[in-house]
Order: sequence, then C-alpha cells, then structure tokens
Amino acid sequence: MDQAVGRQMWEQTLAYLKNVVDEESFTTWLHPTSFHHMNDNVFTIAVPSGFTRNWLLSNFRDRIVSALRDVAMEDVDVQFLVHAPAAGETQYPADMPVSPEARGEGVVSPASSSSESDFPQASRLNPRYTFDQFVVGESNRFAHAACRQVADPSSKSYNPLFIYGGVGLGKTHLMHAIGRQVMDVNNKLRVLYCTSEQFMNSFVSSIEKGKQSGFRDYYRNVDVLMIDDVQFFMGKERTQTEFFHTFNALYDAGKKIVVSSDRPPKELNKLEDRLRTRFAWGLVVDIQPPDLETRIAILKKKWSKIDETELPNEITLYVAERVQSNIRELEGVLVRLKAYCSLHGQPLTLGTTREVLANLLSSDKPKVVDIEDIMECVCNNFDLRRSDLIGTSRLKRFSTPRHIAQYLSRKLTSMSYPEIAARFGGRDHTSVLHAYRKIEGEIKRDENLANLVAYLSRRIGGPDRPTED
Repeated sequence: MDQAVGRQMWEQTLAYLKNVVDEESFTTWLHPTSFHHMNDNVFTIAVPSGFTRNWLLSNFRDRIVSALRDVAMEDVDVQFLVHAPAAGETQYPADMPVSPEARGEGVVSPASSSSESDFPQASRLNPRYTFDQFVVGESNRFAHAACRQVADPSSKSYNPLFIYGGVGLGKTHLMHAIGRQVMDVNNKLRVLYCTSEQFMNSFVSSIEKGKQSGFRDYYRNVDVLMIDDVQFFMGKERTQTEFFHTFNALYDAGKKIVVSSDRPPKELNKLEDRLRTRFAWGLVVDIQPPDLETRIAILKKKWSKIDETELPNEITLYVAERVQSNIRELEGVLVRLKAYCSLHGQPLTLGTTREVLANLLSSDKPKVVDIEDIMECVCNNFDLRRSDLIGTSRLKRFSTPRHIAQYLSRKLTSMSYPEIAARFGGRDHTSVLHAYRKIEGEIKRDENLANLVAYLSRRIGGPDRPTED
C-alpha cells in the first residue's frame, strides 16, 4: 500500500477516534501521534514518549486497531514507535510485557492527584455521550426515561438503576449521559464512572500496595457511582465482597448507584445472591436491539457527525435492513463508507455501498449455527474443555452441561438425533433424545436453568426449532 494512502488512513482513524473518545484523552494521548510508515499491513505510529506508547498499548490499542481496520477495510495491525524519546528514558519493544510501574498503570490522567493515582479519575465522561445525542426508539425508550429520572439530582427514584442489554446498544452512552447531566446541574457533585474491570484492578492494586483504606475512601465518597459491565465480577469472590460493602455504604448514605450488565440480575448465575438481590432493590431496565425505524434515525444522526452532506435514503435503508445487531456496527459501517469514498475519490452511491460492504453486511438469511458454536459457548460458560463435553463422565458438573449442549443442538440446528449423537462421541441417538426431554422438562420447573438456557441460546443465535412433543 502506498505510504501516502497509509497516512490518509491514519488521519481518518484519528478523525473517527476524536468523535468517540473524550476530549481530554484525545488531546493528551492521540493528538500527539503521527503516521510513520506502513509495512506488511502493520501501521507504525510515532509517539512522543515511551510513557505515551505504553499508555496507548495498555488502554487504547484495541480501540485503535478496530477503528483502523474499519477505515482500511483490511486486517491491519498497529505498533508504536517512540520517535523522539526524552533523554534517559527507557524504551521497550512494543511486544515486550511491561510492568505496571514502568507503564504508569492506574494513572488515568496526568492531572490525577497522587492520592488518586491508583484509581480511575472521577467524572471522566465522554462529552459526546449526552441525552441529546441518544436516539430514542421503542427498544430503549423505557431505559432512556429511567436514566433521565436518575440524572435529576433532586430525584431519589430508582436506586439502584440496573441497565442490561447486548453489546453496543447504548448502555455506556446512557451512563455517561447520567453523569454529565448530574454535573451540569451541580458541578460540585462527585460522579464516578468506571468499568467493573477497573474496579477490580484498583482493588487488587490497593491490596498489593497496602492502600485498601484509600481505595474505600475513594469509591465510597462519591455522590453517583456507575459501574459498567458488572458481569465481569462473576466468579471473583473477593471483588464481589468489596463491591457489596461499597454498595451498602453508598446506598445507606443515600447516594446513587447505576450498574450495567449484558444480562438481567437473575441470569448472573456466578454472582452472589446478596448482590443480585440488591440490584433488584431499585429498577431493572433493558435495552433491546433497535428496530428498523430507530436504526434509520441512528444512521442519519451518526452520518451528520462525520459528513456535511445528507445520507441518501436508499443507502440508509439498505444498511438499516442489513445491520440489525447493535449501534456500534451501524457506526462502523458509516466510518468504512466515509473512508472508502474519501480515499478513493468516489461518490457515495448505492452501488458503491454494496461493493464496499459486500463482506461486512449480513444477508437476509438467518444465521446458520453449527454444533461447534454450541459446544464452544457451553464450554466457556461452564469452564470445561471440549473433551469433557463429549466424554462419558456422569458427574453432574459434566453431564448437565453436556445435556444442555445436546438440547441446544436440537433446538438451534436442523440436525437429527443420530447426527447430533455422532458429534457427541458417537453415542446412541436415544441418549440425545433423553437429554433433550430431560432439559425441556427441567426448564419448566427450574427458573434458574430456564434463564441459563435462554441466555446461552441468545449468545449462540440462529433460528429456534419449535418445541417437540
């Protein structure tokens, strides 16, 4: 690829990232970067210091690669080169693991005070994620209204607020919008947004450094605490215990708590019951994938942010009918279209759209599910190996996941019982029939099992076969 084209692609990537990250982060970390060269589909980006490089590797690399791939329309990668290192600064190869101390881990902003340097900075909110920029439709109207209510500092309703839904549907957007609205009304209020992984990392770091008291003071002296992707806490007992006490301290003090997850509380099966119970104390709202009308409105609004011209109706409808899963994918399609037309000097037409997005957009056919998809999903959920799933052990920790996988194989594929049996170690087909009837009967009596099977089915996707007699 021509180096000049590579430079243009990096500039397009920066233009996109400027719209999706908060202004302070962009100015501090991304604005000082520049295109250096490209070789074998690897973009080498110049950065001013080793500290900048290591911070980008730790915090932004995945987002940068994703945006760059959308722009380049190829499977590209990125590496960072310290172009003008400060005197005496230690340099590390980009692929070399760097210790937390060396890469400044935990320092979210250069402006962070030393007492808070181990924890996420409060009120670090994306200025683009406001209520005005959120497109409301039937799929998210209730969640939007609840978040508006919580964002009113004078309101005591819906505490805690639990928002759940799939990836890229707007949960994070709404949480940031709550924080910004609260601070716009009263900028003296302390608002803290962080992911559950950041919370856990801060907690672990505080134990290692003997700063647990500082950790607790930091998280329990806020007016609004928002924790994103709380499903990450599942299976992490000490973190759950710490968050439980943080939750209680804030709730008892009348502070607001907002939590998000990819599933409802009752499906967080590896989370302590006492936490799931507390999540249901307030209001639980869900966000569903946007309907066609909402997708059209989202496309129009997103396009207006990256181009002065109006997105033609036929292109809007073409994309909206084919990208149905989430808002993030809709935005990625627009970035790819904009980059292609800009870099190749072509007008935006329906023909160009079809050509550029041929391998990206889904067809009208439903997803075809293979048993391998089902096995992988079940193994991941139960922390099993594939050999455990197709083995012969009758221990319940193996047999129950095996029966669930066989049940889902019958429900989500067109395969017959003998065909399914052959994929599960060559069993007699009657054993699969038994597993199907066993799980189908148990989900009618066991709500937890029914929720788990429904969750796995949604994760796997595909057409659902009618219930059998």
